[in-house]
Formats: sequence, structure tokens, C-alpha cells
Amino acid sequence: MCGIIGRVGTDEAIDSLLTGLENLEYRGYDSAGVAIQNGAGIKVQKRSGKVDELKSALEDTTTLEGEVGIGHTRWSTHGPPTDENAHPHTDSTRDVAVVHNGIIENYGDLKGQLEAAGHEFTSDTDTEVIPHLMQRYLDAGFDSERAFRAAIDQLEGSYAVAAMVAGEHVLYAARQGSPLVVGLDDDGFFLASDVPAFLEYTDDVVYLEDGDVVVVEPDRITFTDATGDRIDRTPETVEWDPEQAGKGAYDHYMHKEIHEQPTALTQALEGRVNSERGEISLESVPAAAFEGVDRVQFIACGTSYHASLYGSIAMNRVGIPTSAHLANEYGTSAPPADDRTLVIAVTQSGETADTLSAMRHAREQGARLLTVTNVVGSTATRRADDVLLIRAGPEIGVAATKTFSSQAAMLVLLARRLASDFEGASSMSTTRETGGGREDLETLIDDLQGLPRAMQSILESDAAERLAEQYLDARSYFFIGRGLGYPVALEGALKFKEITYEHAEGFAAGELKHGPLALVTSETPVVAVFTGDADGKVCNNAEEAQTRGAPLIAVCPANHRATEIADAHLEIPAIHPALAGLLANVQLQLLSYQAAAKLGRPIDKPRNLAKSVTVE
Repeated sequence: MCGIIGRVGTDEAIDSLLTGLENLEYRGYDSAGVAIQNGAGIKVQKRSGKVDELKSALEDTTTLEGEVGIGHTRWSTHGPPTDENAHPHTDSTRDVAVVHNGIIENYGDLKGQLEAAGHEFTSDTDTEVIPHLMQRYLDAGFDSERAFRAAIDQLEGSYAVAAMVAGEHVLYAARQGSPLVVGLDDDGFFLASDVPAFLEYTDDVVYLEDGDVVVVEPDRITFTDATGDRIDRTPETVEWDPEQAGKGAYDHYMHKEIHEQPTALTQALEGRVNSERGEISLESVPAAAFEGVDRVQFIACGTSYHASLYGSIAMNRVGIPTSAHLANEYGTSAPPADDRTLVIAVTQSGETADTLSAMRHAREQGARLLTVTNVVGSTATRRADDVLLIRAGPEIGVAATKTFSSQAAMLVLLARRLASDFEGASSMSTTRETGGGREDLETLIDDLQGLPRAMQSILESDAAERLAEQYLDARSYFFIGRGLGYPVALEGALKFKEITYEHAEGFAAGELKHGPLALVTSETPVVAVFTGDADGKVCNNAEEAQTRGAPLIAVCPANHRATEIADAHLEIPAIHPALAGLLANVQLQLLSYQAAAKLGRPIDKPRNLAKSVTVE
């Protein structure tokens, strides 16, 4: 979590640092701070709370002037969100300032050694050991770069670190397990945890890899490995419009990104679906790419895990043996994997620590790795054998929306595409209710191309807002579905709980009667997702809850039989059953958003959560 921003250039750094912090606040918003090299030393200003608190504290100061600086917005791991625990952290002499993302696993031992040598600490954080380590080496006669390297060499765990030393117009940075990217500007350089931090200034970037150490000066940047040897890192151009990283006319990033889904899907599908030829073609997964592979395992967390469940069901239905696993459990409870196993890592950022760890485990077992992600150049793309980009554009809202739609759509495509490489599989559907055969594939392709339009029609409705108002005082919310409706129910419940703070749970519809039904009352709305997968059974399960007094909300097309029994209806256009869940998901996103807005929740910054989970 957390966000780092650094600037070395020929102009004043403070404005671009504050802009970067605002752009990175989705990564953490417990506290924020900046440090500037002003010619007379390092000046630090930091505050608990959001970036606006820091900006208010800066209004009456003129000391933060200079061309070199670092900033940080924090999501707490070690120590509560206080002024003292906010970054940047300094050494005892305030000659070194450091910002850090990640977890230093041996900080207790390091802190004990430093305290025994007379170093005094002022925070509860693990980060503070870094400037004190640098101070120790500087006092021993090391130059600044050697002191930085020596300090980094002692750290165990994951980190992205940026440091500055008084009197030098230089930044030192390194990464190991946490993301760090360099922005190449005409007037200098940026360092950041993520591209949106500086996207309005430059779209030319270099993604650092684990073990990289960089020395950033106003007119040059030097890339080296952990031993100090020079290395080449090729710049890339990020194909994101800076306006995509802003809210525009919307009150919240989440609302904007819900409404961007038709565009995101159009981008995801472009060049990959051809209705004239009745073909699905994925440029990064050529024909016969996975011959010899006989099973698939998904690894992912959170929303990406729900997309993976969606994909695993789609793959099983065309005859590919597939399972989905929580990445944070994969290392201890995964089924066997070998060189005939394709492991698909699904991660929006490509930097999710749990997923990267699971990828390492799969690699050790000899599995082949495919990454499905949104970020070019991310760590997951570099660790995989093959990459499938979802092309959703930047997603700033902590609650993932458009990336789920794009991930799930890509996995439906991938299921049909991979079927030709698996013995005994078929690109035709094998579901009972959709029939199957060539006609089914042609219908799917046609409906894929119409999916963005179908989604847009939902976005033009106000039904979710009305229902959010109607059931705002409920005590709990249940979401149910079967087949492809099940992961959508899980995702709907996750969105609802993470931004409304109200209790919500998702269930396979048939599981209601195996325990959860005991919790159902007249104050427990049940949202039933109908996708064409065993809809009759979903109706039966929903009615069981309804007879116990639960209000029933049906998410289904008009004239669906569920509308005859439901107390309320969220309509979706009729579409191929493999895609109906994606439309239902949009209605559930809108329901969550509208409920959270009416409750006055901080929708883009839900408590205790941050966008990119880069620590295990």
C-alpha cells in the first residue's frame, strides 16, 4: 500500500510533489508528508489525515522551497496514523530523509542494534531504521550512495525506498518486492509507486525491477543492480490519457469508473473478437500456445479472485479442468502443479504481493505462468511466461469496478480460445441451458460486441438509486447466485460492504438453506442474480428466503419469471448467459455506490483499505 513520490529537476518541487500525493491517495490516506532539499538542509512537513491536512499545514510556510524532494501518503502497517509515524522519516541529525513502502521484517533487530549504539527513535514505524542506518554509515565515512546501499543491504522483507541527503541535489532509490517507477520529464525526473502520480507531467516511464538501485540527479539517472554494476532499463510510453486519472465531472472516482465500463470493455475487446469470421483471437496467446497443458489453476485476491472464479466456471464449461485459488492461501493449500499446469495470475495492478508470492510458488513447481493484468511493465508481467492485458485504463477508486468487468470478459474469451489447445475440450458451450454447438459460439461473439452498449443502457437507469433509498435501513444484505451468478454475488457483497460499511454477504444460492437462512429476517434484503444458470433453482432458493420475510430483489431481464415473485427488480438486457453476470454486476455496483452516497461514506477512501496491496 502507501504511495511514494519523488522529484529531481530544475524547477520548484513542492507543487508536483503535492499533485503526486493527491494522485496517489488511493494507495493510502492515513497520513502524508513531504521533505524538500532547500539549500540549507532538509525541511520536513507531515501530518496525520488526508493530503488536504498536509496542504493546510503548508499554507503558512515558505521554507519548503527547492528542486529536490520526496513525499509519501501512508496506509498504516507499523504504528497508528499519527504525525510522528507519518513519512518522511529522518535520522537524529535530520541530514537524511526517507520514504518507504513495504515491510522490513527484521526492523526489530536493527532498531535494537541502533538504539544500543545511541540512536534515538521518534516513531513506531519500521521505516525509521533506514535513515538511522544511513546515518551510521555516513558517520563512518561512507559517501551517500555507499551509505544508501549499505543500509538497503541490511533490510529483510519488501520495500520501495527513496532517500535524500542534506546538501545534495540527488535522490537514491531501490526496490525489492514493492513497486517503483521512474518518470522521464524534460526538466528532470520523477520517482513514484505508480504512474498516475506524475501522468500529467510525463508518460515516459521506466519500471524498476527487484534489486534495482537508482541514483537520480537533475540531468541524469543511473540504473545499477544490487552489486553496483550498471544496467540498462528501457523506457516505455504509457498509453493512458492524463484525464483518465482525474474525476472529471463526477463526485467520486468510483462513480466515474463505473460509467467508464463500456469504454473499457470496448478497449478490451478491440481486435480480439471478429463476428464476421466468428473468431476469438488473442494476440498474446497464439494458436497451440498451450498444447501439452492439461489443467488450469487461477490465483488471485479480492475482486480479481471473483473474476477468476468467473473464469474458472467458463473454462470448466468448455471442458478445461480448472480451479480457482486465493493467492494468499496458494502456497500452503494449493493442489499439485507441474509443467503440464497453466497457472493464471489475475491482478489489476500486477503488483499484488500475495499474487506475486503465489506466482513464485507455481514457478517452483514447474508450472507455466500467464498473467492477466491492467498494467504494462508491472512485476507480474515480468514474472509470467505470457501476458494478457485487459486495457481498462487507470483505475483510481479503491473499490475495483471496471477492471472486474474487463477481467471477467477477457477470461470468457480466454476460455474459448484455450479450448482448442486442450484435448477433449470444445470452444462451444456445454451448459444445459445454452444448448451448445457452433450457434452458441456465434451468439456469444455477437453478444460480446454488443456488451458495451448493453452496459450503457444500465448506466442510464436510476433503478439502483431508488432501491438504495428503499432498503437503506436494512440490517444486513444477502447476495445469491448459481453458476456464473455466484462469483457476481460474491463481488456484489464485497462492493457493498467495503464502501457502505454495512454488513453484506454473498452465497451460492443453494447454500442458503445450509445455515445462512437462520439470519434472514424482514430486515435482510436478498439480492438474487439470474444469469441463465439454473435460474429455476435460484428462484426456489430466493423464495425460501422470501417466505421468511426477506424482501427479494431480482437482477434479471424484463419479463423474467423472477419478476413475478420479486419485491423489486434491477433490470439487465437479455444476453448470452456467459455475459449476463457482467451486466448484473454493473447494477450491483450502482446499488452499492448509491447506498454509500446516501449514507455519506467516503466512497473513494473506505476506512482501513487501500488500492494496491503490496504487502503480504
